[in-house]
Formats: sequence, structure tokens, C-alpha cells
Amino acid sequence: MFNKTEVLETIDMIEREHLDIRTITMGISLLPCIRENAEKTAQCVYDTVCTKAKNIVRVAEQLSGEYGIPIVNKRVSVTPVSLICAAFPQDAEKIGFALDKAAKALGIDFLGGYSALVHKGTADYEKIFLDGIPAVLAQTDRLCSSVNVASSKSGINMDAVAQMGRIVKRTAELTKKSDGLGCAKLVVFANAVEDNPFMAGAFHGTGESGTVINVGVSGPGVVKHALENVADANLNDCAEVIKRTAFKITRAGQLIAKEAAKRLDAEFGIVDLSLAPTPVMGDSVAHILEELGLEVVGTHGTTAALAMLNDAVKKGGVMASSHVGGLSGAFIPVSEDIGMIRAAEKGALQIDKLEAMTAVCSVGLDMIAIPGDTPAETISAIIADEAAIGMINNKTTAVRVIPVPGKGVGDTVEFGGLLGHAPILPVHTASSVKFVRRGGRIPAPIHSNKN
Repeated sequence: MFNKTEVLETIDMIEREHLDIRTITMGISLLPCIRENAEKTAQCVYDTVCTKAKNIVRVAEQLSGEYGIPIVNKRVSVTPVSLICAAFPQDAEKIGFALDKAAKALGIDFLGGYSALVHKGTADYEKIFLDGIPAVLAQTDRLCSSVNVASSKSGINMDAVAQMGRIVKRTAELTKKSDGLGCAKLVVFANAVEDNPFMAGAFHGTGESGTVINVGVSGPGVVKHALENVADANLNDCAEVIKRTAFKITRAGQLIAKEAAKRLDAEFGIVDLSLAPTPVMGDSVAHILEELGLEVVGTHGTTAALAMLNDAVKKGGVMASSHVGGLSGAFIPVSEDIGMIRAAEKGALQIDKLEAMTAVCSVGLDMIAIPGDTPAETISAIIADEAAIGMINNKTTAVRVIPVPGKGVGDTVEFGGLLGHAPILPVHTASSVKFVRRGGRIPAPIHSNKN
């Protein structure tokens, strides 16, 4: 339970420091929906999602009013759809359209799980499913897709990596009227987790219960404000301040998560304590790093500062709850963080530095706009590099890049809303074609052999 001091501190965080519940995400198993054909399966999928999640928006609004904590997004994640349509992969789009229709009927902002897990190999039905992703994302509004191409236990499926480079490129082309915005709904993972409440990468893992509530809490502004109060402290003391702040934020998230699960007749899954930024001033992970003493994020010392921040956030979270999960830590999406945007505009933040930062952050290369003429093989090579970081370090990494059709370095792309805007960042122009086209699988590292 909260004591009086914690209540007052939390109120101050909400009113002045942008603390919010970033998302309440209901995970729903679709395995019972499998029928003999796509039409019947799609109808059952629609009915199941609409029935299970029919009250998610109403309950979120009730909790927000009762506790005074803003709940920004209401979402649903489902079993990876490639599993649901394995018998009819050529008709997978019907499941995707049913899910998008359900999301609109429920009034939620995104629905995740148009996904596939191909980290060790790609079955024939999965190849068909993957090839259909661009068209489905281009024809839906709220559906999100993710593909897991690597893991620390199995290595990197380079055939899938090569295919995903082409898929990202095709998705951008099919959504060129919106500057390739379809790619903002597509994430390529290594070591994907089953309880992630954040989009676009959320899916409901097969090891999860039938219906689960996962909550994502975010408070970059809260952490920055706490550090402002210890401006002359050494880094050890800064880490302690971040840890204590993360503890308080997690307590608030768990309170909401447990109550939401109770009212929605679902199990409480996890609290994801991810510092997820927005383009709003005062809600930036980059500004936290700069508060620690960096003139601009991207300069030397950035990776060390981010490592300390991420570790302290996780330590504070696990002290506050026994069910901290998802991707807890710090996100570094370029277009969604005002500090990252400004650093990129100054030229202080480039894709190579971002890649280094992903070795210690919560996810990976996120919401990065790149030239529209970037070859598919270069995108695949970027994915492979990021997957290697995840595989070797036994952590989740991901790539969400947007090759903006018709634009190049020096241009800016405007996505709007929480997706923000960003300058087009350059990528290396030397070819990776032969490497990517070798295919096969990069073996798992020796330290994966732990049985």
C-alpha cells in the first residue's frame, strides 16, 4: 500500500513531471480460435477479442479518474498470428483485417501480434505469412507486426533477416503517401519477450495465460526532475536517486495493473517500467542523460550514462514489484524523443552511436528515418548487426527503421502525434549484399550452452 508521503510525491509527479501509465495492454490467446478455414477463424478471432477486451477502455478511464493517474493508451496483444493461420497462410490477411476491425470497434489505439517467431528457421507457411505483412500493414490502421529473427539460444536466422530487409522496404513503398509510416508498425526482434505491453512489438506469448493484463509505466520527466535536485552529486549517488524514483513509479504502476486485472477478469502479468519518451518537452530520455552532465546526447560518455540509467531503473523496479517484466529500462526512439530529435538534427547522434547505445538500453534502433533509396540488403545488415548485439549479450534488441520514399539525408519527416518527427539519418553506402545473401544461420554463442 502507498503511505501518505508516497501519495503526495506521486501526485507531484503526475502534475509537474509527466508521470503516466503509458499503456494498459490486454494479452489474449487466440489458440482456441483456430478453425478449419480462414473465414471461420477470422470471425472467431474478432468475436474473442471484442468479448475479452470489451471493457478495457471503460475500465482504464475509471481507474484514471479514481486514482488521478493519466492512462494514455489502451491496447491489446494477441498470439502470434502466423501460428493461428499455419494451415492457410495465404489467407492470413483475413485474420489481420479482423483484428484491425476489432481494434476500431474497441476504441483502442493499437493491436499487436501480427507476428512470427522464426529465430531458428522459417517454415514454408511462415515465409508466405511474412511476405504478406507489407500489404496487410498498408491496408490496416491499428494493427502492428513483429518478427523475431534471432535468440541467444538459437543464433541468427540470416534467411529471415534477408527476407525482413525486403519486407521493410516493401512496407515503406506501399505506404509512401504517408512517408513510409507502415514501417512504424513493424519491429524486427532478437530475443523477443512474451509480455511486452508496448507497441509495435507486443504479442501474447504461448507461455502466457489465456487473458493477461500487462501495464507499461513511463516517467522520463520524473527521473530528470529527481536528478535536478542532486545537481552536484557523484554518479553513485545519482544511481541511487534514479533507483528510488523508479521504485515509486513502479509502485504506482502495480497498483493500477492489479486493479485493472481484477476489473477485467484477467490475470495480472507484469509491470513494464520503461522510460518511454514522447516528443513533448520534459518527457525525454535524452534530457536525463544530458542532466547527468553530457552537453548533448550522442557525445562520448553517452553509452556509459545510458548503462547506468538503465541498470538503476531496473534495480528500483524489481525492489518495488515481484512482477517487473516486459522491456523494463530506457527506450531510445529517435523520432519520439525531443532530445534525441534535436541531437540528431545537430549531427551529434548518428546511427553508429545509436547502435552502440543499444548494447545497454532496453530495446534497440527505434523509429529511425533513413534514406528511401537504402537497399534492402543494407536494411538486412542493420538488422543483423542489432540481432548480434542481442544474441551475444543475451538481451532483447530490435530494429524499427523507416526508409522514407523519395527523401534523403538533409530532409525531415513528420509522422505526427506521439510518433513525432525526425531528420533522415545517413547509413553506410558500402555494400553488404554478398554477406546478406550468403543466408544460413549465424550460430549461437558458446555461452548459450548452459544445459
